[in-house]
Amino acid sequence: MGVTMFDNSGAEKVFSGARVDLEPLRVGHAEEMAEVLGDSALHRFIGGAPDTAEALRARYARMTAGSPDPAVQWLNWVIRLRAEHRSVGTVQATVQGGTAEIAWVVGTPWQGRGIAVEAARVLVAGLGAYGVRSVVAHIHPDHTASAAVARAAGLAPTDERQDGEVRWRGELDG
Repeated sequence: MGVTMFDNSGAEKVFSGARVDLEPLRVGHAEEMAEVLGDSALHRFIGGAPDTAEALRARYARMTAGSPDPAVQWLNWVIRLRAEHRSVGTVQATVQGGTAEIAWVVGTPWQGRGIAVEAARVLVAGLGAYGVRSVVAHIHPDHTASAAVARAAGLAPTDERQDGEVRWRGELDG
């Protein structure tokens, strides 16, 4: 998959796929993302409840400030669906020592359209720009949709478990 990267003043990059742009997360995304992520069904496998816009603003402020550990890089993007001119989810990567632990979420109204697959593929392809060589994700064993996204992004399940979730792993070419 070809990934177009745009420099963002030395910070996180914008990655683009056929239909989506991964735009670096900003505190200003909180209002829109509270609506996008407001369905409690999104928490079926991860627990918890949807955050308010105020709670997201506080969380996004912490996330965009960066990891307190200089050996760890927090990278977070909103998934922008170009045709609809709006955010529809998020992707993230925690990078340490050439390995990125990734996650994704797409709002309920946009699920089943291949958006998470495209965003995860774009994310994995773009992580090489951050020195990443290995990618992992942790997925609930019953979450077949997330397993399909991980597989499409080049990850494969391992025998490892963490907090009851299956550890998926993939290696980047290069």
